[in-house]
Amino acid sequence: MSEHNEFMQAAIDEAKKGLAAGGIPIGSVLVLDGEIIGRGHNQRVQLGSAIRHAEMDCLENTGRLPAKDYRRAILYSTLSPCDMCSGAALLYGIEHIVVGENRTFQGPESYVSGRGVKVEVLDNPECVALMEAFIRDKPELWNEDIGV
Repeated sequence: MSEHNEFMQAAIDEAKKGLAAGGIPIGSVLVLDGEIIGRGHNQRVQLGSAIRHAEMDCLENTGRLPAKDYRRAILYSTLSPCDMCSGAALLYGIEHIVVGENRTFQGPESYVSGRGVKVEVLDNPECVALMEAFIRDKPELWNEDIGV
């Protein structure tokens, strides 16, 4: 798991940026050939967006890539990707997703795995702590984000 530490830390840094800006502390990075090529954090609050989850923000900030690059990329997210973000990963053929934690929320990991994507859950204590504190402090915002 240590090979993932640097990239998960970059995703955590993104999550903290989102929290500092009044948003939801979820971050994501896209890695290709050992280099971060895209970064993002949940910006639904900041942008008044219905879809700007961390993974979607990361993909948007990455820009267009050829299909062969998406297939070689690894998507890191501090929290288990939801249906929308998992769908984007499936659509673009991302074959590897590394999840910081899935205790506070679990997306469709078994469905994504069943479609051939390698899903690794790190159970990172910092990711868990960020989300637990946020859910405790801002439950209405969290419920809005996950469609409850």
